[in-house]
Amino acid sequence: MEQQDKQRFQLLQRGRIKSILKKGSIFLIVGILFYYAIALVYATKTIYKVRRNYAVILEDLAGNRRVVDDVGWHARPPFFSRLELEVPLMNQELYLGGEPDVQRIISSGNVALYVSAMMTYRILDLEKWGIENRAPKELLQADFDGMVKDVMQGKTVDELISNRARIKEMIYESLKDKPINVGGPTLERKYGVEIVSFVLRDTRFGDKLVEASEEKKRREMIAEAENYAADQEASRTRKLYAAYSDSIREFREALNLDSRSDQVLFEFLNQQKWAMAYEKNVHGQNTVVLNNSGGSPPVVLPTSPSPGPPRPQKNGVAAMDGQGNEPTLREALRTYQYPWQTAPR
Repeated sequence: MEQQDKQRFQLLQRGRIKSILKKGSIFLIVGILFYYAIALVYATKTIYKVRRNYAVILEDLAGNRRVVDDVGWHARPPFFSRLELEVPLMNQELYLGGEPDVQRIISSGNVALYVSAMMTYRILDLEKWGIENRAPKELLQADFDGMVKDVMQGKTVDELISNRARIKEMIYESLKDKPINVGGPTLERKYGVEIVSFVLRDTRFGDKLVEASEEKKRREMIAEAENYAADQEASRTRKLYAAYSDSIREFREALNLDSRSDQVLFEFLNQQKWAMAYEKNVHGQNTVVLNNSGGSPPVVLPTSPSPGPPRPQKNGVAAMDGQGNEPTLREALRTYQYPWQTAPR
């Protein structure tokens, strides 16, 4: 009896182990199938979620492409429909050249300039953006780069550096309102977007151009200084000429000289330049001493050959010149024999 009970217990134990293994295998297979089913659903996006400020472009069974913008979970038939694109409806950035790094641009003067810029835009019309345009972001990138370079390459380097604010506004107006081609659509109409803003992040020269620019500024400052000095010299010359002309006029009026004495007067002034004093030398001759740095000899005016007739009396008193018998400068010029007076008639 004991042996039969022992055999019965062993059989029950084996049946219990087989039952446990069978149930475990079934649960394992079901788990694996469930996992692969979930993976298949996830991979094929049979069930998908539309987030806030996002939209999805879906191609349905009939081949029609439509926009799904309702926030929440959605289902679609697997293998017979396709999710083409997930579109963010928030503000998006677009860099010049597709990269935030600086880009090399040639200005109108064939000078290289390194520029980085960024445009901010927002998608408004999903039909135009995702259905009418294939790879819309790449197309927008190409049009954006072309329009920015059209404006910047038409300006000189000085304008691009010194008038950044004005150039930035010009580019923004061009992106927002100017058609891509004559008679064509603007960026906003073509892609169904709104241009929010445009900024120039960096504009700078190359290293060699910086050195050339500094040298140019230095030469301009030197030229301005030379022009200022020339203006001052011209002003001083004009003042000297005015004083010289006034002195000649006063000199002629003081000596009562007429136009016939111009030649002698010019010779006198050309040699002496300016009369400063009148003095008597050791030989008893009347000499005009001048402030002359050129080394020209003084002009010696001849004295009168004879005392001449006595001067007429005025109110019973003989007119005296205050210097005895010595002639004055006026008398010396009057008694001077001009060339036209000594020439044979």
